Amino acid sequence: MRKAGARAIRNIALIVSLLTLLLSLPLFSQFDVSNPGMQFEQSVPWIPSLGIQYHVGIDGISLFLVLLTTVLTPIAILSSWNSIEKRVREYYLFMLMLETGMIGVFVALDFFLFYVFWEVMLVPMYFLIGVWGGQRRIYAAVKFFLYTMVGSVLMLVAIIALYFLNGATTFDFPSILANLQSGNLVLNPTQQYWLFLAFFFAFAIKVPLFPLHTWLPDAHVEAPTAGSVILAGVLLKMGTYGIVRFCLPLFPEATRELTPLISLLAVVGIVYGALVAMVQTDIKKLVAYSSVSHLGFVVLGIFALNEQGLQGAMYQMLNHGISTGALFLLVGMIYDRRHTRLIDEFGGLADPLPVFSTIFMIVTFSSIGLPMLNGFVGEFLILLGAFNADVTFAVVATSGVILSAVYMLWVYQRVIFGEVTNPKNEQLTDLDFREKLILLPLVALIFWMGIYSESFLRKMDTSVNQVLQHVKSSAVVVKN
Repeated sequence: MRKAGARAIRNIALIVSLLTLLLSLPLFSQFDVSNPGMQFEQSVPWIPSLGIQYHVGIDGISLFLVLLTTVLTPIAILSSWNSIEKRVREYYLFMLMLETGMIGVFVALDFFLFYVFWEVMLVPMYFLIGVWGGQRRIYAAVKFFLYTMVGSVLMLVAIIALYFLNGATTFDFPSILANLQSGNLVLNPTQQYWLFLAFFFAFAIKVPLFPLHTWLPDAHVEAPTAGSVILAGVLLKMGTYGIVRFCLPLFPEATRELTPLISLLAVVGIVYGALVAMVQTDIKKLVAYSSVSHLGFVVLGIFALNEQGLQGAMYQMLNHGISTGALFLLVGMIYDRRHTRLIDEFGGLADPLPVFSTIFMIVTFSSIGLPMLNGFVGEFLILLGAFNADVTFAVVATSGVILSAVYMLWVYQRVIFGEVTNPKNEQLTDLDFREKLILLPLVALIFWMGIYSESFLRKMDTSVNQVLQHVKSSAVVVKN
């Protein structure tokens, strides 16, 4: 499309992302809730001499993460409609490439294929931040790339080690897991420990889990709005997804041994992220640090190692993608009008921007977990699971719920209520049709997931229980 105009390129990118969304919807409608195994599988030999194959499929754990990706991508593309004016073709190329990598990560069932998609995702995000980001975009892009690459190299070493321990016959994840379950492959405690750490370190950086979180605020603040939406909405979930998909079932003994330490880091991240968010003067940085706190909840739920905690963690991954994605969109919309994100520059926006203020209020309540909205269901299940696992961690984590209400309601009060003290805010125009079209689907999902959560949880149930069963049964096999 070298000779095509910017409008044609935008239209093509949006159409392709919408077609991808439409093609993904039958995954939801045709998903068999009674089947805990992989569905919609496809397996084709790729490099037979090394036992590498193109093996993809989904279960209740990956289903909604694929759908989250296909929903947020056209929204992110539409949010860039008027804000991206240079290198338009390259920008939308990287957006679509990023979607390819993200979907690939969630559906790949071959370790080699998974690693390829994991790296494919890294490249376009690096360029999105480095080319179309803010003033410190090069610093943020390099920091993001280096942090992720360090974890990726360790994960690659672990994948190769697991391949040879399994007899150097296949990289297929279900086959390796089946060998562990049957006792054909036995990992001693030391092997489990180091392999778990190698995988977990890569995933913890992506989450990001405290204290590996320092790349995230820089990446969020410097990324363009669409980049922040995808980064918060989907990319961070790749870390928690990897923990659930690989770390728990493959290395049960190491999982149990390290659960107290990881739960402690998760709780520290919850409180630390919330406290740092409270003192931010930049709205976008405040939302970025809130992600550290919210993802701490997800990790805590995962390592509760019970049904309520793990199901709540999976649900909260979706909730965070929708609510925080919407917050970054709202911040981007107000930045387009004022070219500042400093909280002190605003105040009294309820009068000139009533529609914006209403949607901002709904998303704020969603983020702090108000009942009847999506955030409440995930946080409630996580805390329920955490109380069953460790009361002390659960009590401390509960303070994060209170702190999130403090910083979110405080920023809403300072931005929306009061008198219009800055004359520049008096002439601001409210949301136009395109901006409403971007936000309304997310608002609808916020209410749907808060009121009718069963339609989501039911599809996750059997897959979540199977993961927990792998942890328990695999532990028995290794002990025997």
